[in-house]
Amino acid sequence: MKKKILVANRGEIAIRLIRAIQELDYEAIAVYETPDRHSRHLRAADEAVWIGDGPRKDYLDVEKIIGTALRSGAVAIHPGYGFLAENPDLARACENAGLIFIGPPCDVIENLGSKVMARQIMAEAGIAMVPGTQNLSAGDKGLKEALTFADQYGYPIMLKATSGGGGRGIRRIENAAELQEQYPIARSEAKAAFNDDSVYLEKVVLKPRHVEVQILADKSGNTVHLGTRDCSIQRRNQKLVEIAPAFQIGHELQEEICQTAVKAAKAAGYFNAGTVEFLLDSDDKYYFMEVNTRLQVEHTVTEMITGIDIVRSQINLAMGQDLDFTQDDVKIRGHAIEMRINAEDPQNNFMPEGGKTISVYRSPGGYGVRLDGFCYQGFTIPEAYDSLLVKLTVFGWSWKETVDRLRRCLTNYVITGPKTTIPFYLNLVEDEDFQKGVFDTSYLETHEHLFHYQEDNSEVNKLARLIAEIHYRGENRYAK
Repeated sequence: MKKKILVANRGEIAIRLIRAIQELDYEAIAVYETPDRHSRHLRAADEAVWIGDGPRKDYLDVEKIIGTALRSGAVAIHPGYGFLAENPDLARACENAGLIFIGPPCDVIENLGSKVMARQIMAEAGIAMVPGTQNLSAGDKGLKEALTFADQYGYPIMLKATSGGGGRGIRRIENAAELQEQYPIARSEAKAAFNDDSVYLEKVVLKPRHVEVQILADKSGNTVHLGTRDCSIQRRNQKLVEIAPAFQIGHELQEEICQTAVKAAKAAGYFNAGTVEFLLDSDDKYYFMEVNTRLQVEHTVTEMITGIDIVRSQINLAMGQDLDFTQDDVKIRGHAIEMRINAEDPQNNFMPEGGKTISVYRSPGGYGVRLDGFCYQGFTIPEAYDSLLVKLTVFGWSWKETVDRLRRCLTNYVITGPKTTIPFYLNLVEDEDFQKGVFDTSYLETHEHLFHYQEDNSEVNKLARLIAEIHYRGENRYAK
């Protein structure tokens, strides 16, 4: 009888995990809330279990996830990314229930989940960091500490929730008046979002590049890196485009950053897959930012340039195996770019398009093209969850080949019904700075022309949508 692994997630990442689980000859158990009852990840799994009406709250219920795993006969739980992936309570509950948690130990998640504790660990290891504070005191005393720090290091500064993540709980502060206004609001919002109102400050590195390093570590102490990624192109501190390896950074500097990431992982006692993130300034000085104690959305670009299946490695490591390769075996070749195809309107501050139905879905393909998604023609996008529909990842042996392939794929991609980020990306790949690999975290702010485009309302496009809609309605009528 095959062993079972429960996937504590939804959407495209659930499908990604299910495929790896089945390839390793385990059975995959999917869970779902009512709004996800038509999701493709349920059909991909060997078994699907309804856990509640949601939305979101059942995916975030540790006791419910553990109970479902035990009743289903699972031996392990994979959290994917988001939801409970960086919650030490789930890792601890797995340990107490005799289940294997596919990720790092609960104490490592806890230590690195606290941005202040993570900074302390890295400081003791001698790793450079952006100037910042410990947790600020409560009330007026904390505000005074914040004002003193800002006077010493100057504005702008970042006000961050200690337990934040995924771009949440972060505010850029430009002056003392703004700090006085935003400080109590930030604490209140941190409490509401993370059940922890503690905050801290960091000095802003102006126009940095966001560079991260994928690491894998086994229980025998072997730790390897899988090269760098550049995640600088973001909106509201959330990534839109990811590139591997980081472009326009010299080989020696890349290697130094990667070795620092390995050092950071070892200092934290890290195990399984994780990502060490840095800010790189215009003088090529890099600073530790955080460790993401989970699988990253953008792991696909690293898999494309290394040939290493990160999810498969995660599962094998959690099941007690050591790494079956060394650092010398890791070969970086070519370039990969991932774009998150979101159901959002970039021209309306990336407003989500939940609740709309996809009437036409035509995806690209060919050499060097990878699609990780879960939507389909006739799929109604749930309003309760994030707006990611599919991750488009392309590989090329040169940067130009990769950008050319990306342009072709975006041109061939047709999703009608909701607005998506595709037309925005088509503008982006034509941008001269992007083609040169010149970008930092201020890219969208300094390239407003990217938002100037018109949706394709050609007669051919309208006819294609009409035919697809008639076909879809006809299929539904006979299905009934």
